[in-house]
Amino acid sequence: MKSLFRPTTAPDPAILDNHRPLIRSLQRRGFLRGGLSLGALTMLTGCDPADNASVQAALRSVSSLNDRVQALLFDPNKLAPTYSEAEVLKPPRFNAYYDVDKVKPVDGGAWRLELAGLVADKRPWTRADIAAMPQVETIVRHVCVEGWDYIGQWSGVPMRAFLERVGADLRAKYVAFKTADDYPSSIDMATALHPQTLLATKYAREDLADPFGYPLRLRASTKLGFKQPKWITAIEVTNTYPGGYWEDQGFNWFSGI
Repeated sequence: MKSLFRPTTAPDPAILDNHRPLIRSLQRRGFLRGGLSLGALTMLTGCDPADNASVQAALRSVSSLNDRVQALLFDPNKLAPTYSEAEVLKPPRFNAYYDVDKVKPVDGGAWRLELAGLVADKRPWTRADIAAMPQVETIVRHVCVEGWDYIGQWSGVPMRAFLERVGADLRAKYVAFKTADDYPSSIDMATALHPQTLLATKYAREDLADPFGYPLRLRASTKLGFKQPKWITAIEVTNTYPGGYWEDQGFNWFSGI
């Protein structure tokens, strides 16, 4: 995942490969345990190393600081590198906490996208409503917290255009997502408004297959894979920190790349 300092130019893939173990560890709570000794935590926070609750609180504090630094360094106008169609992996790589045979297909005909929070028009959206909006395509690298990546070709509605259409408060802090598989997540508003952040409906110009998020998933080029919720069923715009499944397990919330 991401270090505290964002590069001024796109990273060379070979360099990225060499640093994947570090990138991965930066986003796991284990990095904080390995990178900061208990003695260092004691000096920084005054916590008792024998007190597990105080150590966990210190770890959360450092992780929160990391999130804030990443957010401050994030450039909402900087585009991620794009690639050619010849480099696209078909089909994309499946990844979830469970095996692919545990995926429960979503009924596209009955599916509705619910809206909540700081949104003027909270009417639910159907697949036809989404399809009627202007679509864009992007070919970008998908980077997983586990250390692997692939080039993916995604099509869908720009998140900014969708939020503007429903009258969302673009000054709000967070955009949160609920999903059909109960693995919610959330992103910062700056990322939601990024030009390459999509509500994706297609991969390689075909409707998303069931294992990859049908009928709607997030595709944010500036976030790690676990920040890209699949099978989205609801979107909320809010100023209250919403967390997420993996974020609540200790993964850094901002998790940019």
